[in-house]
Amino acid sequence: MTIGEPMLPTINSPADVRGLSVEDLPRLAAEIRAAIIDKVSRVGGHLAPNLGVVELTLALHYVFDFSHDRLLFDVGHQCYPHKLITGRREMLGGLRTRQGMAGFPAPSESPFDLFAVGHAGTAISTAVGMARGDTLRAEAFHSKNNPAGRRVVSLVGDASIVNGVAMEGLNNAGTLGRQFLVVLNDNGMSISRPQGAVAQYFDRLRLSHLYGDLKKGAGKVLRHLPGGGLVREAYHKLGEATKAVYAEDSWFEWFGLLTVGPIDGHDFPTLIEYLAEARDFDRPMVLHVKTIKGKGLEAAERDATTFHSPAAFRIVEDDEAPDPARACRVEVSSGARSFTSAFGEAMHAMMARDPAVVACTAAMPDGTGLTKVLADFPERAWDVGICESHAMDMMAGLAKTGLKPFFAVYSTFLQRAFDQAFQEAALQGLPVRLCLDRAGLVGGDGAVHHGFCDVALLRTLPGACVMAAIDEPSLLAALEFMRVHDEGLSAVRYPRDAVDARLSGAPCPPFALGQARCLTPEFETDLPDVAILAFGTPAMQALDARAALADETRVGVWDARFAKPVDRVLLRRLLEAGVPVITIEDHGLAGGFGAAALEAASEMGLDASCVMRLGLPDGWIHQDSRGAQLTEAGLDVPGICRAVRASAPAGPDVRVRVPAAERFGVL
Repeated sequence: MTIGEPMLPTINSPADVRGLSVEDLPRLAAEIRAAIIDKVSRVGGHLAPNLGVVELTLALHYVFDFSHDRLLFDVGHQCYPHKLITGRREMLGGLRTRQGMAGFPAPSESPFDLFAVGHAGTAISTAVGMARGDTLRAEAFHSKNNPAGRRVVSLVGDASIVNGVAMEGLNNAGTLGRQFLVVLNDNGMSISRPQGAVAQYFDRLRLSHLYGDLKKGAGKVLRHLPGGGLVREAYHKLGEATKAVYAEDSWFEWFGLLTVGPIDGHDFPTLIEYLAEARDFDRPMVLHVKTIKGKGLEAAERDATTFHSPAAFRIVEDDEAPDPARACRVEVSSGARSFTSAFGEAMHAMMARDPAVVACTAAMPDGTGLTKVLADFPERAWDVGICESHAMDMMAGLAKTGLKPFFAVYSTFLQRAFDQAFQEAALQGLPVRLCLDRAGLVGGDGAVHHGFCDVALLRTLPGACVMAAIDEPSLLAALEFMRVHDEGLSAVRYPRDAVDARLSGAPCPPFALGQARCLTPEFETDLPDVAILAFGTPAMQALDARAALADETRVGVWDARFAKPVDRVLLRRLLEAGVPVITIEDHGLAGGFGAAALEAASEMGLDASCVMRLGLPDGWIHQDSRGAQLTEAGLDVPGICRAVRASAPAGPDVRVRVPAAERFGVL
């Protein structure tokens, strides 16, 4: 390779990385950073977490052979550098679309990705499972008995180590009598600033034990802790370099894992030296690596929260900057007003007027819109870190004291707290209020983040109230309903999307339990040829479909508002008159709003053969734009029009009951 020739285009596999000299690696790292910044600046994506792990990723692949060894990612949004050197460089052009590479590890793309990973805290547990499996199959590495065996590495980052599942994994990892490496990528950040006592411990550790200042006397007796026998034995097997940064008083020793570090996560010689010793170590071990989130892009280093997963942005030269090191600035594209922004402002206003309202998020203050709430109401709003289960129980405790708790959480992460929603909230009849951002299809994050089962989960809970917003006025009305609803758990869902303002000029009636809202006033008293009951923002596509079909059939559209309880009065009125009904939802069909409507019809003894359900299919919808995903699911305007035409009666004033199987060609 000639000097100045681009290096990244020659890297087609990790074997090519291992063929380089250590001196070549910084140049490759710089090219990887440039490629990631260039692409994410144009289409958006996870930026700061990936910039921070470039050297660490290259060093791991330089020392280990993950075509044979096991690499498990935690918080998979730090996988871009890994993907660029494992044969997917050409897929970067279609980042977060169906034609390109997913923003998270994807086994469908490459055997180097072992799990599709979108939730935090899982890597240590899945790695323990693979380590035990390899041991049972006699494939596990051992420095003497099986030096050609498989090694296991879990890469943990963005403060996910505090997640309860990670703690459970650590508790079991310490019992492994074999090689097992946890690489703790400690960048001092979660999605935002990490929270809690463990985060404070790491802050103190970074301040007091900086890169190699942990020299211990080789003869010093280790403390007698759980797993201490393994730790004492392991210490004497360490290489001299690793002994130099052995962290004797580490918190991880309580789990039986010997701990080394922190070491500099951007220095290749240091990383490679310590990883090489850890590679051949026959006991569970934590390597604590200190990195800078957003490394290489000054704006991202300054504000890693904003640049965790930004929209498209552009770098603008600033000749008037007083500091030459800051002679450029980054302008992030600002799109239309989002549901998240609308929610954040509504919560702030609600907390200002009602001192009983309290709020919580689990490491997502920006993502859920609570940043200003946390700043202005620090005594009544909390970020608990990546701890959804704890957050739900804490909210239940607050409700028990008579306060009005609102838990802002992504729909996909609500799943991690369902047991607590059941046991500590719903079973107790406590009015915990759930605000479910990113409900439904989420676009570029793909299958790992779709909120497709929150309705199905929450509908099972006796006394729960499950709602959806269609625009900003309805979101505000739903939140006000929840504020005064003290009869049990309540939830409102809304998508990762811009709010549609078309109905903002009309009054938005207050939410009333189990009552839908008619969006086509002419059918408040009259009956349409086809009725669409839309749960959430698909109501807007339904209105567009109605307009497109104006010359063909009379379509009535209702904002269903509630999936539990559904509007039984409306259902009875439509079904007893033989009006074909189409239910639409940005949610899985199994257990969703449409299923609730069918159940209600059955319980009322009504013929539901003229009900058609539209929703997310029983299959995974992968990364792409949200619009493309809605089209794939048949929830766009043409898809709704097709459903209306299939449901429409035979004549202008004739409503004919035809069994669903016959109408839709099901044999």
